[in-house]
Amino acid sequence: MSAHLQGLQGSLFDQTDDIRLGPLSGVRRTVLGDGAWIDLLPGWLHGADALFEHLADAVPWRAERRQMYDQVVDVPRLLAFYGTDDPLPHPVLDEARDALSAHYAAELGEPFATAGLCLYRDGRDSVAWHGDRHGRGASEDTMVAILSVGTPRDLLLRPRRPAGAAGRGGAGRATLRQSLGHGDLIVMGGSCQRTWEHAVPKSTHATGPRISIQFRPQGVA
Repeated sequence: MSAHLQGLQGSLFDQTDDIRLGPLSGVRRTVLGDGAWIDLLPGWLHGADALFEHLADAVPWRAERRQMYDQVVDVPRLLAFYGTDDPLPHPVLDEARDALSAHYAAELGEPFATAGLCLYRDGRDSVAWHGDRHGRGASEDTMVAILSVGTPRDLLLRPRRPAGAAGRGGAGRATLRQSLGHGDLIVMGGSCQRTWEHAVPKSTHATGPRISIQFRPQGVA
């Protein structure tokens, strides 16, 4: 068993090695305001624990270090990235990307192209508040679709503070909390990357590992 599997809290409702997608017809949209929305579909992927086990072993995970103020620190999660022409680490991920591209074709106007993977090894791994604004998402409406496998972790969303606004962090702003794991899908669309931000906070409770697979159009990062 991979070291990444230690502490995995398997789903009681998805005990199967048959890795497959369900229909996207059950997706439900929540309008956030300012042109932003999220779509949710719990349990879109069946056999999520089996996929987690495959990805934990097969993906060439890498650790990164980044400049943070006056020091270089470890990124608190493991990462992998697959570009447009890179083969994905399991056929069901190709199926997921194609299904999402077809379902959102009228709204998005282009296919999902890349896949970024994050491995949260335990509750100490996290990602800080951010929006995917390093590419076209900084100025254009776009979509980021996230498929989660492994132990559920909370994804938080809050309205972005306008530039120059007083105060720190998200004080005074409503925060949405969505637990994601075991094959759950969330799609952040419209202006979400510009007008909202999201985070996976650290957890003080004992929690097992989770992998998120983020599908993005070309040029969105």
